[in-house]
Amino acid sequence: MAVKIRLRRMGYKRNPIYRIVVADSRSPRDGKCIDEIGTYNPNTDPSEFKVDEEAAKKWFATGAQPTPTVSKIFKLAGIEK
Repeated sequence: MAVKIRLRRMGYKRNPIYRIVVADSRSPRDGKCIDEIGTYNPNTDPSEFKVDEEAAKKWFATGAQPTPTVSKIFKLAGIEK
């Protein structure tokens, strides 16, 4: 099973808020997830994000691959693979 760390869209029209989740790569964007490890709010200036660093490192160790957007958020948070 290929596991990805990606964003799940929440919120309402024209006001997205995202959760950073660990999910099977074959599941839909807003579908079932394995674990929630953070949040991302692009509506504020500057953008806000909260990431559980220990959980992210645990999933990296098990082989989960982040999407490009999540990689940028992790880099800003100081989490390296």
